[in-house]
Amino acid sequence: MYMRNWSGSLLVIVSLILLGGCDLIRMKDDPVTEEGESPIVRVHDQYLYPSDLEGITPEDMSEEDSVARVEGFINTWIRKQLLIHEAAEKIQFNEADLERKILDYRYSLMGYEYQSYYINENLDTDISEEEIATYYEENRDNFLLKQNIIRCKYVKLSRNAPKPERVSGWIQSNKPQDQEELNSYCLSFASTYHLNDSVWIEFDEVIKNSPLAEIPNKVQFLRNNRYNETSDDEYMYFLKIEEYKISDNISPLEFVDDEIRNIILNKRKVQLAEKLEDDVYEKAEQENDFEIFN
Repeated sequence: MYMRNWSGSLLVIVSLILLGGCDLIRMKDDPVTEEGESPIVRVHDQYLYPSDLEGITPEDMSEEDSVARVEGFINTWIRKQLLIHEAAEKIQFNEADLERKILDYRYSLMGYEYQSYYINENLDTDISEEEIATYYEENRDNFLLKQNIIRCKYVKLSRNAPKPERVSGWIQSNKPQDQEELNSYCLSFASTYHLNDSVWIEFDEVIKNSPLAEIPNKVQFLRNNRYNETSDDEYMYFLKIEEYKISDNISPLEFVDDEIRNIILNKRKVQLAEKLEDDVYEKAEQENDFEIFN
């Protein structure tokens, strides 16, 4: 069964949904509900009703997006019902085993939802720089670089830009005034630029879409160049390298700071999940909420 030109009907359905609340999806085999609803889709002996679509479109969603979401939901529902019917035709299911798996999934989902709620309520998201540094020092070998990284200033400039020779002087200067001039110039004329040389960035990311990307030996280039100018038919490229790190060496702490934060947060989440299980078990044990029969 295929549904195609239903945009007009969907507009009506979406309007009804936006006026209603949320409801659970029900598999009905009766073409008319007790509330007198008429179905909008049938797949074999299963029916989908407007009330089954309530809550899938937020109130602030545009009409066009709402129609697209409802159409996608209906198409998915049709495909699932067809697959379920086909499975029932081709396979002899053990109903008791199927019901057990459904219950296992239901209980697992309930446990997961509560666990997520507990973690969100109790998770300490404050991570000190000292904690990050300690984790880094204790696990340095886990932070090997997978690519070359650099701290640099980089400017990609159209060949038609005015007075490009000034960029060469500014980018190699350490004077604050020259840095202000360079920043102002780049805002007006640069196609691409990166001027924060305190931040580590992947070398390949910096030089992509430039002649430097074709360098045959990038490690040798990094070791032998602190400043480079090159050009092609359309652009000029200025690169000043403050510092570099070669792949397979230990990452600088600044480059993996966010990664370590996420690792620490995930460890805290695991600890909270384990604590929740232990606390629930110990409470139940003290109150004799379960017993094991020999």
